[in-house]
Amino acid sequence: MLDRQGRVSLVIVGDTGSIYIPELPRARTGAGRLRGLRLLHTHLTDSLLSQEDLMDMLFLRLDDVGVLTVDQHGGPASFQHAHLLPGGTQPYMVHDPQGWDRVITDFTAQAQALEEELSRITADARETGSESGRAVLVGVSPDPRSVQESSLAELAELADTAGLTVAGTMVQRVRQLNYKFILGKGKLAELEVLALTANAGVILFDGELSPAQLHNLADITERKVIDRTQLILDIFAQRASTRAGKLQVELAQLQYTQPRLTGKNRAMDRLAGGIGGRGPGETKLETDRRKVRERIARIKQDLKALRTQRGFTRGRRAKARVPVASLVGYTNAGKSTLLNTLTNADVLAEDKLFATLDTTTRRLRFPQERELIVTDTVGFIRSLPKELKEAFRATLEELEAADLLLHVADAGHPELEMQLRAVEEILDELELQDIPRLLVLNKWETLDDETRLALAALYPAAIRVSARTRLGLDDLTAEIIRRIDWERML
Repeated sequence: MLDRQGRVSLVIVGDTGSIYIPELPRARTGAGRLRGLRLLHTHLTDSLLSQEDLMDMLFLRLDDVGVLTVDQHGGPASFQHAHLLPGGTQPYMVHDPQGWDRVITDFTAQAQALEEELSRITADARETGSESGRAVLVGVSPDPRSVQESSLAELAELADTAGLTVAGTMVQRVRQLNYKFILGKGKLAELEVLALTANAGVILFDGELSPAQLHNLADITERKVIDRTQLILDIFAQRASTRAGKLQVELAQLQYTQPRLTGKNRAMDRLAGGIGGRGPGETKLETDRRKVRERIARIKQDLKALRTQRGFTRGRRAKARVPVASLVGYTNAGKSTLLNTLTNADVLAEDKLFATLDTTTRRLRFPQERELIVTDTVGFIRSLPKELKEAFRATLEELEAADLLLHVADAGHPELEMQLRAVEEILDELELQDIPRLLVLNKWETLDDETRLALAALYPAAIRVSARTRLGLDDLTAEIIRRIDWERML
């Protein structure tokens, strides 16, 4: 490893097939910066730059990587080098080999020119946010490109809710996912260059990465790698406000993290352990896993107590014979806004995914001397992480006591049919098929006349409302009164 003054910074000795590059300093890994080091290594055969060499250059942000071959006597023969190519269709440029004594490249000037180009490309990015808050979204699946792009659009909304700025996207349709890195080496190289030129410190994958994939990706790039599940869990952690919500989110995060705990080294092992002090003792990794298991057990006990307490509350409601209508639906469909409009409540309602997480209960009184309890639950989303389904089961148990489910949907969303299907699938998984449902098409004011006619024909039994303008609320309340079995409450 040589610095820009040509001084030897690091000497690495490998075998005839490969070398192992240790962790390098991170001092220059900011926006538009290269490492400040170039790799010059020797191949003991006539082979030139390999794909592994180019990957090392990309993921370590090296100024340059060069190979020097040797002749049969061990003397220098030919030289070949490569460097990044920011802004181009190819992620790097590989120069033709030449005699070792004919090399006239000024590597310092080359590195400075590359950094100037990187700085020019990322100038706008630096104005819009820091590197750690910028993310590149990646979609890899066998699905058609249109389906992947639709899913990435939703992922972009999730990223915005989490406080990330989308700096770029990459979509690849594959027959079968790469079990090791999810992407092939060529696409990984393109992804690294895209993240470099976009000044992104986060790579966000649409879908759930296996523990092995997450570990392998973290090994080859110095950027933070997260998947869709981890992003949703992070949003829930930011939004949870009640004790129950915080416990449920922590449980989901621990259950997600537990199989992904990996150890880098044994530096924090105990010096002694076991009977008579023999053996290395309990490793730091094993200690972390044990602590996670203990914490999961404690949280489950606390949630069980909360579930029992909520059961008493539902029992008191049942004795009072007050019917319950629960608002369910896809996230950001307008459930909280509808609750506020119906009951004059002041529940937080924002144009963001998962703006509210905790169950909210309000009373709704009718002119006919009748009253109803309306509950607002956490929004659903397609491919809801299984950890969240289990953690929020205590919250969603409120739905089991409902006399009517108001399925609120965003009528103006381009993926309306998909969202309706996703909610119905989750309700079926929760075994709520026997509870009557009423479809409420919200945000009706956002539609043109042609779309209104089409949706009215497609969903004739649905109630069309606008929670913001109060359009259709009289029809909604009348239909709720008609659907509730009031005689059973007497």
